[in-house]
Amino acid sequence: MISKVNELELEKSIERVLVGICKEDALAGEVKEHNGLGYVMGQPNDFNKQYAVDEKFLFQFLELTQKDSLDAFRQYNPNDWKIKLLDRFDKLIKRHGIAYMLKKGMKMDDLHFHFMYPCPLASSSLSVHQNFNANIFSVTRQLRYSVKNAGEEIDVVLFLNGLPLVTMELKNAWTGQNARYHAQKQYREDRDPNQPLLSFARCLVHFAVDTDEVYMTTKLDGKKTLFLSFNKGNKEGQGNPVNPYGYKTAYLWEEIFVKESLVNIVQHFVRLDKSDDAKLNTRTLFFPRYHQLDVVRKLVSDVSAKGVGQTYLIQHSAGSGKSNSITWAAFQLIESYPDNALVAGKRALDKPIFDTVIVVTDRKILDKQIRDNIKDFSEVKNIVAHANKSADLRLALETGKKIIITTIQKFKFILDGISDLSERNFAIIIDEAHSSQSGDAHNNMNQAMGKQVDGEDEDVQDLMIRLMDARKQRNNVSYFAFTATPKNSTLEKFGIKDNETGKFKPFHLYAMKQAIEEGFILDVLANYTTFKSFYEIRKSIEDNPKFESKKAQKALKAYVEAQQQTIYAKADIMLEHFIDNVVNKKKLQGVAKAMVVTQSIEAAIRYYLSLKKLLALKGNPFKVLIAFSGEKEVDGVSYTEDGLNGFAENKTKEQFDLNENRILVVANKYLTGFDQPKLTTMYVDKKLSGVLCVQALSRLNRAAPKYNKRTEDLFILDFFNDIKDIKTAFDDFYTSTTLSKATDVNVLHDIKTALDDTGVYERHEVIQLNDLFFKDATAEKISPVIDTVAERFNTTLELAHEQKVDFKVKAKQFVKIYAQMSSILSINQIEWEQLYWFLKFLIPKLDVQDQQTTGIDELLEQVDLTTYALKREHLNTSIVLDAGETMVDPQNPNPRSPSSGSEEDTLDQILSKFNEKWFQGWSATPEDQKVMVIYLVKSIQSHPHFENKYKNNPDPYTRSLAFEKILNEIMVTQRRNIMELYKLYQKDDAFKGTFSQTLENLVQ
Repeated sequence: MISKVNELELEKSIERVLVGICKEDALAGEVKEHNGLGYVMGQPNDFNKQYAVDEKFLFQFLELTQKDSLDAFRQYNPNDWKIKLLDRFDKLIKRHGIAYMLKKGMKMDDLHFHFMYPCPLASSSLSVHQNFNANIFSVTRQLRYSVKNAGEEIDVVLFLNGLPLVTMELKNAWTGQNARYHAQKQYREDRDPNQPLLSFARCLVHFAVDTDEVYMTTKLDGKKTLFLSFNKGNKEGQGNPVNPYGYKTAYLWEEIFVKESLVNIVQHFVRLDKSDDAKLNTRTLFFPRYHQLDVVRKLVSDVSAKGVGQTYLIQHSAGSGKSNSITWAAFQLIESYPDNALVAGKRALDKPIFDTVIVVTDRKILDKQIRDNIKDFSEVKNIVAHANKSADLRLALETGKKIIITTIQKFKFILDGISDLSERNFAIIIDEAHSSQSGDAHNNMNQAMGKQVDGEDEDVQDLMIRLMDARKQRNNVSYFAFTATPKNSTLEKFGIKDNETGKFKPFHLYAMKQAIEEGFILDVLANYTTFKSFYEIRKSIEDNPKFESKKAQKALKAYVEAQQQTIYAKADIMLEHFIDNVVNKKKLQGVAKAMVVTQSIEAAIRYYLSLKKLLALKGNPFKVLIAFSGEKEVDGVSYTEDGLNGFAENKTKEQFDLNENRILVVANKYLTGFDQPKLTTMYVDKKLSGVLCVQALSRLNRAAPKYNKRTEDLFILDFFNDIKDIKTAFDDFYTSTTLSKATDVNVLHDIKTALDDTGVYERHEVIQLNDLFFKDATAEKISPVIDTVAERFNTTLELAHEQKVDFKVKAKQFVKIYAQMSSILSINQIEWEQLYWFLKFLIPKLDVQDQQTTGIDELLEQVDLTTYALKREHLNTSIVLDAGETMVDPQNPNPRSPSSGSEEDTLDQILSKFNEKWFQGWSATPEDQKVMVIYLVKSIQSHPHFENKYKNNPDPYTRSLAFEKILNEIMVTQRRNIMELYKLYQKDDAFKGTFSQTLENLVQ
């Protein structure tokens, strides 16, 4: 017999798994049932199209579980009780949706009807288990659902107690059709979303399924319907792995459609945003994607098996829905019980594992986002608290709130005031763990969860041991760290260690590669353009002093890039590009936005002012905003964010969303934790590497289905970084990130030995400082100890400058490494702990002047920028990342020594090397280049229109046009003499613009 590989076979396979037998088997007389999942077969004729319910199973459920209420209702309404009940149900579900009806039921008169009994907890009574088992799960195939068109069918529909939960359209690749295109097209074009069954929130979810892939949507909206992947992922990319026992997508019906799983999704995952008073069609129904469902369930399972005291690292790509994952995890963790909570069907434990879940974010923006999510999701309002200030957090902890949301900044300030919490168990969920887990912040969290260090009569050594134990991982705390970009220290603190290889891996992974391939986020590296700067500097003095060459070269580059002339030239290129490629092409239906990333607040202000000036010349077609913290003086003028923007600083995010505001200039602010789906373009003039590089550029990756945002809409123009460096940064986090081995903390022995040998301090002084500090001595008593040592360092020992620098560098390294590593050390080194606290007090008192600083400042006062130009290096390059596991090495613990014997060059030599490196726009020698520039300047100044149409013209716009016309005429006239320069000038708009700006500056 020939094998059957069509859609019908897929339907039959699903029904066999769910029911244990399919209707074809039954019709053929097959009575031996397989081991099904406890579903029953539904019949299409039992489906009421108007009310979108399976009447048979709905009333069977009510009859079996709530007979007294149903009998009473029938007595009230003997003739039309069924219609009245369905009418009431229909009215409520149109207002609140299916999840509300399942969780809260329906009130009628003085009666209350339940439509679902929830999954029992480990501590639940026997009656709760019995009620759950009374739920009726059914599956109906080829369901004719349409009131208008009797022939329209849905392949498969799952019901709970007669209420529809899931619809599925099935395809089979062997018949030439698939879920990605054909099943989705069928839902979009051939299924009427106005019919009751398919109306919004009448079902939980609609799946497009084939033998290889699964896609889902919670809202059918014709051709605008958005489907998301519900695939496991394959080799850290899209799709599903090979299933040795059947279809690749069998996990959907074998795992997700298990009765307990579906009810768990209804109870703990499905939610509508906004309040119940809002109109249903204005709300969004959230159903978890596979990776979100998977991570929460695996976390709960592991916690239930191992109890409190573990660490978990969740590496989920930026834009992967971490806020929802964190919300779902928080609510399930507070209801997690040990696996052994039930013994012989009786409650052995009625206490959950965690008393409180604390959600800690490192950004105010995300703090609000998660707070809003939890507020929407919470049905029991008094279990959730938000800490706006230290007193709020302290009160929430002391009064036993179940979920507390705060920021790391708020959390660390109040640790000393928290009362004894060591008898409670805490789950601490940390967002973007690379920031929140940094040494002191993470250590403070651990300390707060343990006994406070008080006890005046206790021995200092004992106090120190207790503090060290407090800083380490506490038995009453579990950490759940979410990040898209785990650093080596993050992996070591929170990752899972393989005892055989010594490697550290994340507990759960949803890779950037998978997120991009699934279309959940966009590939920000698909259109990457870099510019190379060319500039020449000359001396402004006759002397030829010496400077340390490497520092001088670095300082000169920073000096050039910070010049107003340089910034204005780059701002001009940015604006021209944005207008030509984004505004005029009406990207995202004319609302696309850009971000300008700058090196400093001063640079951001200069860019903002330059862009404002350039926009004024163009008639201000749109507005530019700026974001920075605090107050900054530039060229003698003090600026603030609200002063420049004209509204309060906390309104910038909201104002930037308005269509009139198209460009946002930033330095560090808004580079992380800022979601603006309309961002399509980024102009980078800042060194980006590692985590910051990935986070900053990922501001562009958010999808915007409303505007049909696509990868080809994205642009990055980079004036600072090299393509290779960007690729290196992203490669580390494209797939899974693994730490090769643990940090060798023995380096602390080496650093301590080196510090001890200098004679700067004595052992008894270290002990004395700790004794005073941990006995709560006043600053007045502590100061003499530190001042004595500082005086010895600064003057008495007569240390050479290099020795002072070396000591201070090593002291800082000891403090940094010990702070980071102390929470995971398996040994107690009392002398390390004592030296740590001693150096924390001593370092600020060490007088170490950088001898090069004054010299570099003098250098910058002795040079002038004469020429600046830009040339495109890589145009719309697609940076292809490497697949496969990324191995990172542990943090480098080796002490850095100050540069010694550094090469010194004269100012002439430094400028010559600098210009040789950075002024290579033409093949001509530097001397010939100078001659050409001087010749062009003189030609412009002698042009007949120079004085009247350019120099004496009061209008900046027409003056600029006049200069451009004069220069073009000269370049055409002299092209034979300067052919190479002429070609560069004509073919490269970026070079033309910046070279023109340079010449204009020189002729003034």
